[in-house]
Amino acid sequence: MDKVQHSIDSSKSLSFQRFFPFLTWLPSYTKNDLRGDLSAGLTVGVMLVPQGMAYAMLAGMPPIYGLYAATVPLILYALLGTSRQLAVGPVAMVSLLTATGVSAMAEPGSASYIGLVLTLAFVVGIVQFALGVFRLGFMVNFLSHPVISGFTSAAAIVIALSQLKHLLGISIPRSEHAHEILINAARNIESLHWPTFAIGLSAIAIIQLFRKWSPAFPSALVVVVLSILGVWLGNLESYGVKVVGEIPQGLPALSIPIFDWPTMQKLIPIAMAIALVGFMESIAVAKAIQARHRNYKVDANQELIALGMANMGGAFFSSIPVTGGFSRTAVNDQAGARTGVASLISASLVIITLLFLTPLFYYLPNAILAAVIMVAVYGLIDYKEARHLWHSNRSDFVLWMVTFAATLVVGIEQGIGLGVLLSLALVIYRTTRPHIAVLGRVPGTFFYRNIERFDNLEQRPDVLIVRFDSDLYFANVNYFLDTINELAARKGNALRVLIINAESINNLDSSGVHAIEELLLQFRQRGIDVYFVSVKGPVRDAMARAGLIEKIGPEKFFLSNQQAVDACDCTSVGHAQELMQYALQTNAQKR
Repeated sequence: MDKVQHSIDSSKSLSFQRFFPFLTWLPSYTKNDLRGDLSAGLTVGVMLVPQGMAYAMLAGMPPIYGLYAATVPLILYALLGTSRQLAVGPVAMVSLLTATGVSAMAEPGSASYIGLVLTLAFVVGIVQFALGVFRLGFMVNFLSHPVISGFTSAAAIVIALSQLKHLLGISIPRSEHAHEILINAARNIESLHWPTFAIGLSAIAIIQLFRKWSPAFPSALVVVVLSILGVWLGNLESYGVKVVGEIPQGLPALSIPIFDWPTMQKLIPIAMAIALVGFMESIAVAKAIQARHRNYKVDANQELIALGMANMGGAFFSSIPVTGGFSRTAVNDQAGARTGVASLISASLVIITLLFLTPLFYYLPNAILAAVIMVAVYGLIDYKEARHLWHSNRSDFVLWMVTFAATLVVGIEQGIGLGVLLSLALVIYRTTRPHIAVLGRVPGTFFYRNIERFDNLEQRPDVLIVRFDSDLYFANVNYFLDTINELAARKGNALRVLIINAESINNLDSSGVHAIEELLLQFRQRGIDVYFVSVKGPVRDAMARAGLIEKIGPEKFFLSNQQAVDACDCTSVGHAQELMQYALQTNAQKR
C-alpha cells in the first residue's frame, strides 16, 4: 500500500513539475547558481531598458510600454518556461508585425491603437496557450527554414528602413514596403537634419565597436547615457533634435483588454502570425542554447504554454506582445545564467527603472532608439543561408528568394503567408513524387544498389528491381504506377519478373492496395510475375486484411533481393517460401 501511495505521489510530483518547471531547479538552487544568475540578470536588464523602449516605438507605441513588457511577462516565463537561459521580452520582429497589423485599424500612438495592441497581446497569448495545451507545437513545422530565413531577412531590412525617419530626422510616411520607404526617403532627403543624423550614425558606430569587443557589454546603454548627457548639456532639443520626452513614472496600472468579439476577430490573423513567428524565434534559440546545457530539456508544448501565459498576463499590465529574443538570450547565456532567476533579476531591474529612473530618459533622442533597432536587426539578415541554399538545394533557394522578395515588396503578412503556401505546395509536390530507385547487383556480392548512383552494377534483362522510397498512399499511387510502367516499358519484351523492394514503405492505405491490385492485373496480362521484397509488418498486415497476400501469392514474398532474383530461376524458391511462411506464421501469432 505504501509503495502504491509513493508511486501516486511521485506521479503527481512529476505532473506538477511538468506544468511548473521552476520546481525542477528551485529545490537544488545553489550560491554558484545565484552568482551566475545575478551577473546575467543585471546584464540583460541593462540591455532591456533601451531595447524595450526602442521596440515599443517600432510597434507604434509610446516607449514606456516596452518597459512594461519587460516586467510581468519575464516573471511568468521564468516560472513556467522550460528553458533556463531564454530571455523573453519585446523583440524587433514581433514589434514590426504588431505595427503592421494594428496600424491598419487605428492611428499609431492613439488611445484606440494602444488598446488594440494590448488586446493583441492577449489574443496572441490565447493562441499560444491553446497550441501548447492541445500539443499542437508541430504546426510550426509548416514554417520551413528557408521561409523563416527569407522572411526574417526581408523583415529585418523593412525594420531598419522604417527607422530612417528617426535616423535622418525627416518625415517619411509609414509603410511596410521597402521600395516605398526608400522612394519617400529620397524625396525628402533635402530636409535631412544633420545633428540628428550625426547622433544616430555615431551611436551605430559605437554600438558596433563595443559589440565586436565584448558582445555582453551593455553598449546600447552606454550610447543612451552619452546621448542623454549630450542633448542635455548642449541643449540640442532647441536645435531640432527630437527626444522621447516625458515618460510616466511608476509601475503599469491594471489594464483590461478589449473583450469585444468583432475586434478580437479582426486581430486573429495577425495574432496567429505573431504567435507562430514568435514561437519559431523563441524555440530556435532555446534549443540552440539548451544543446550546450545537458541538465534540462526544452519542451516545445510547455514553451507555448509559458509564452502564452506571459503574453496573456502581460496584457493585463500594459505589455506589448513578447517572445524570446536571439541577442538577449545569447548574452544571458554568456553572462552565466543558470536558471529563471536571471529573468526575475532582469525584471526587477526594469521595475526599479520604472519606479525611480524614467525622468532621466526625457532627453533621450529618437535617433538613438532607431540606432539600437538597426544594429539589433542587422544580424537577422541571413545572406549566408541564401548562398548556402544556392549551392545545396535550388528549390529551397527559390523558396527563400520568393519569400524574401514578397516580404520586401508586397508586405510582411503577405510575405510570410506566401512563404507558408509555397512550403505546403512543395511538401505536396515532394510527397506525390517520391524517390524511386532501380536496383542492380554489385558484382561478386549479394548487395543491390541504385543504378544511378553506382557504376558497373549488374542488371538482368528479364528482371526489374524497383525500390519505392515512401509510404504508398492516395497522394502518390498514380506516380507509383506511371513510373513502374515507364521503367517496365524500357525493359521491353524481355521482362519476365518485376521485383518491388518495399523496405522503405512504412504505410499502405486503401488507395495503395488498389494500386497494387491494378499493377498485378496489368503485369499478369503481359505474362510478367510480380515479387515483393522486405515487406514490413504493418504493411504486411494491411495486405493481409485486404486479401492482397493471397492474390499475390505467399510464395512471391521474399526477405532479400537476391532471394527474389534466385526465385526467378527457380533455384531458391523452396527456401524463400519457408522464410516467408515463417514470417506469416509469426505475424499471425502476434495478432
